[in-house]
Amino acid sequence: GIYAWSSPPHTMGEVSSTRGLHPRRVTTEGSYAAFAADAPSAHDDVGTSPFEWGGGNDPRILWPISEVGSGMKIATWNVNSVRKRTGNLVSWLERAKPDVVVLQEIKAQEAQFPALEVEAAGYKVAIVGQKGFNGVALLSLHPFDVTARALPGNGEDEQARYVEGRIQTPHGPLTVGGIYLPNGNPIGTEKFSYKLAWMQRLFEHAQSLLARGEMFVLGGDYNVCPTDIDVFSPAAFAGDALCQPESRAALRKLINLGLTDALRAFHPDDVLYTFWDYQAGAWQKDNGLRIDHLLLSPQAADRLTAVGIDKVERGKTEPSDHVPVWCELNVAA
Repeated sequence: GIYAWSSPPHTMGEVSSTRGLHPRRVTTEGSYAAFAADAPSAHDDVGTSPFEWGGGNDPRILWPISEVGSGMKIATWNVNSVRKRTGNLVSWLERAKPDVVVLQEIKAQEAQFPALEVEAAGYKVAIVGQKGFNGVALLSLHPFDVTARALPGNGEDEQARYVEGRIQTPHGPLTVGGIYLPNGNPIGTEKFSYKLAWMQRLFEHAQSLLARGEMFVLGGDYNVCPTDIDVFSPAAFAGDALCQPESRAALRKLINLGLTDALRAFHPDDVLYTFWDYQAGAWQKDNGLRIDHLLLSPQAADRLTAVGIDKVERGKTEPSDHVPVWCELNVAA
């Protein structure tokens, strides 16, 4: 199914902070998400909700997936070759209806990207491609300005790993950055040094974004498991670049600027994964990693109303080894 968390039911658009948020397990019922939750308490403003609680002892509410919470839905997905995953991508876009999506590892040049199919689903597209490797894209239902096609700080870096756009919302501008952070393996090589240098550049860029005092979301495949809870076997990954003390310290340094890990804001202690390897039955055994993250500026975190992991995508035919991760912001004026 889908994992998602949302606030107690309110009139659409009323929730504007992360206070009072409750985790809820979600299953799919047709085009709806069924939120398993406790029966409403006295402080739950259920009387004004357009989606009423069930009668009697029924502890569920049903919300259309495209209208979970309120406001703008922002997602990240490492699709691991967009040409192989075009059907899965378009199907998910039509079902989940995110407002903005950042894609990673599209493994395609701009001319090879399935722009016609994506545009037919209603999305405007910015592509930063690379032949056979890497590659990122930004998709939006709303007009946006492309503000970066590479991460600042190294004009000689030709790897396609960053794209950024700026969208005008009723609450003001929202910048969304799409990140495909280097894997870094094997450690002890220039690949790991490149990873750490890239993370330092990201830290410096985040500082410049924070100086604006505006909403922004840096989403993508960070290739870092923040803590041991984010990896199915810490011992098995002790020598992996995704779990090295230096990688984790660099991510903490970034977050400690004042950013919010959207998933952990709602569910700080649960085991949640966003990636399952194709090998060794990782999906069937639930041997996963949490390496896809949405980091929010304080102004965006103040408006955070819901988060989710669309885990069901990993079980589909010819899936990516990653699944979409999303958050929602109340961007009402």
